[in-house]
Amino acid sequence: MRCPKCTSIEDKVIDSRIGRDGSVTRRRRECLECGNRFTTTEVLVRDSLVVVKRDGRQEPFDRDKLLRAIRAACHKRPIDNEQITMLIEDTLDAVEALYESQVPTSAIGEHVMQRLRKMDQVAYVRFASVYKEFRDVSEFVDEITSLAPSDSSDNSKLKK
Repeated sequence: MRCPKCTSIEDKVIDSRIGRDGSVTRRRRECLECGNRFTTTEVLVRDSLVVVKRDGRQEPFDRDKLLRAIRAACHKRPIDNEQITMLIEDTLDAVEALYESQVPTSAIGEHVMQRLRKMDQVAYVRFASVYKEFRDVSEFVDEITSLAPSDSSDNSKLKK
């Protein structure tokens, strides 16, 4: 690793820590030439996935595209970056367990929606409205209604 201060490639690792999800390792390093300390991050490199679109087109999996979609759905919601990162990692783990190298967009979208539904219902509805391509307000209302508790005794308590 090249020192950001003097550009020497001679360094030693002082400390290593594995991230909570197990796919990231942070290393604290010290340059042997100038003594500068710096941190590096190692990220697990996954085999390249190919996403199969609804119309049959294929394109390389773009993690940033998925990240942008989830961030948009979670905008101004109480969901932090670590939760989003874990959601993406869990999604990738799940689809890689089910598919070799070609993953349908439906598998990715469905897994993200399942996790968001448990995590935050507003973020779920935002993501679902784009993913499911709602054509009119009634489809949107139906999706929101499906989130409401189905226990009718709670509704009767509210009316009294």
